[in-house]
Amino acid sequence: MLATTDTDSDLRQLERRVRFELDCLGYPTRPWVVPRSRNGTAVHDVIIVGGGQSGIAIAFRLLRERISNVRVLDRNPPDLAGPWRRFARMHTLRTPKNVTGPDLGIPSLSARAWWQARFGESSWQQLGKIPRERWHDYLLWVKNTIGIASSEAEVTDIEPLDDGLLAVHATKGDGTAERYLTRNVVLATGIEGSGHWFVPSMIADALPRHAYAHTADAIDFTALRGKTVAVIGAGASAFDNAAMALESGAASVDLLARRRQLPTINPNRWMEFAGFLRHFGDLDDARKWRFMQLIFEMNQPPPQDTFDRCSRHANFLMRLGCPLQGVDFVDGRILLTHPQGPGAFDFLIAGTGFAVDLATRPELARFHDRIARWSDLYQPPAGEQHAALGAYPYLSPSFQFTAKAPGSAPYLANIFSYTFAAMPSLACSAGISALKFGVERIVTGISRGLFVEDADVHLQSLRDYAERELDVTALTTRGN
Repeated sequence: MLATTDTDSDLRQLERRVRFELDCLGYPTRPWVVPRSRNGTAVHDVIIVGGGQSGIAIAFRLLRERISNVRVLDRNPPDLAGPWRRFARMHTLRTPKNVTGPDLGIPSLSARAWWQARFGESSWQQLGKIPRERWHDYLLWVKNTIGIASSEAEVTDIEPLDDGLLAVHATKGDGTAERYLTRNVVLATGIEGSGHWFVPSMIADALPRHAYAHTADAIDFTALRGKTVAVIGAGASAFDNAAMALESGAASVDLLARRRQLPTINPNRWMEFAGFLRHFGDLDDARKWRFMQLIFEMNQPPPQDTFDRCSRHANFLMRLGCPLQGVDFVDGRILLTHPQGPGAFDFLIAGTGFAVDLATRPELARFHDRIARWSDLYQPPAGEQHAALGAYPYLSPSFQFTAKAPGSAPYLANIFSYTFAAMPSLACSAGISALKFGVERIVTGISRGLFVEDADVHLQSLRDYAERELDVTALTTRGN
């Protein structure tokens, strides 16, 4: 249990400091985006789909650019946006505690400032990594302190209109349908935001749905007490879920993975320097491809503490070099065949990641086949092919979708993908490390588009500008 300082008083003082610092850095303060309407209906400048850390940070940066006609939609209630209190099951963040991003460079909005206001400076000094639930609390505090509201609504369709606007169709939390008009859409829908969580057909076709779950599903781990559990995969999430089952009293947990040895080097830690995170998007396609091919092939190991959560249990067995050869369901038991012999289990957890597949996203259904993938625009030399990379969307330097055929889908320039699918194009994975760099890029792109599109209106505004700064009346009167 963390000891707290006089939390309410210290947080109120910190929030006053936030407002002071924002006021100090607020110039220029004048709203500048030209209001739009369509048949009497107001048009948003930006709709952000996703109210987690990326959506919050993008909305905040837009507000600092005086782009305030913004709406944030999330399919979950505001206090459950993002993965942190739903399916993230690590004890702490995987990134260093001094990571920044949602604060946008405002010191009093940093995780450290918030932590010290709640738990004291010595607590921060002793802290290794930020606990997952505390990071969620911090994000809610940032959101509330800077005044960003989100609405519970699941976006089901983005409809390009003939005048260049976009109609966003959504189902609200109460089940009613809603239609929003906007000039731009930002998809801040997380790791699976350009595809879907993936369960191999060998598993999905053989097992009843109650007998297995993906690591991103809601899982009642208390129901696994005394049960035999198989976990498929060797990534961080697979180990997180294995640990949860063990800590909940599972009789045994077998972790099965195709790879013959666990990776021990994390390429994500190598990536954490400003040159790469800020300027990767400025590289030519060949260099981007080579970087990403290597990063993807290196894989990411489970964190040491996550591995230790599993290895300390005598009833945990890790089977490497052990691809599934067969899956069956007989008399209420899961039967798995693999090179190390058959096994019978009560429950299976698939730590099998996600697939990038734009065709599976309902919000992109109208035009997914017009979006350029890397395989459409770049052909790697012999020996550098990578089928998975080729399926990722080919994004602009500002995170916009691009068209397979230039000029065939101009509305794609107004749809921005801040999801893991941006990785090959911009090295932003919808995670924390690259957030401050990615947010700057995407908001610059949105701001540029809004200004350029309305440049003639601004030019006329200049012609009409008649606000006097100089009063020469006194001198003129004296001359008479």
